[in-house]
Amino acid sequence: MKQRLIRLLVRQFGHPTGLLGKIAGWIMAARPSNRKRNSWTIELLHIGPDDRVLEIGYGPGLALADAARLVTSGKIVGIDHSHMMFNAATVRNRHAIGEGRMELKNGRVEDIDVLLDPKLFSSFDHIYAVNVAMFWQDLASTLKTLTARLVPSGQIALTFQPRTKGATDKTALRAANDIRDAMKTAGLANVKIETLKDLSPMAVCVIGRKRNAKC
Repeated sequence: MKQRLIRLLVRQFGHPTGLLGKIAGWIMAARPSNRKRNSWTIELLHIGPDDRVLEIGYGPGLALADAARLVTSGKIVGIDHSHMMFNAATVRNRHAIGEGRMELKNGRVEDIDVLLDPKLFSSFDHIYAVNVAMFWQDLASTLKTLTARLVPSGQIALTFQPRTKGATDKTALRAANDIRDAMKTAGLANVKIETLKDLSPMAVCVIGRKRNAKC
């Protein structure tokens, strides 16, 4: 019975709903490793005050809050398919939303063209996701869709820390290599892998840039 509940709880991290979803959301907001992964990702992006930022799978909105401290005159947009996480992130980031610096959407990344205002097409300087890409059915295809939303030389960052039983640093690096290959397939350039060894197993962040059409 206990193992079954654990399995059901683990599934909630992909799409939190109901009572177990609330527990998963609380864990995502409170777990030190999760907070560290999110803040580290934002640090790697070097976001400026005028930048336009898109997060896919914002969960309880931790990274959004970190980004909001940096983006004072730009725009932050978030997409998450969990209505429960939409509510949690909205409460956490209510001030940035009220000031018009942040806009949250409830939906799937596959529906990005419907969810986002056409004016936001090809307008983001940074797109990122933290422990979300492993839920995408077609990583390379999703990356191509997101790349189309970047300005020339804009960047995509995908952070991942394996949470499965028995996962090691090697597990993280294998995932990083897979993400790197998918980014190259999607047409991203200058792809690099960053590591956060403060966590165990370590977290990885793969960052790629959209090719500048002028080059």
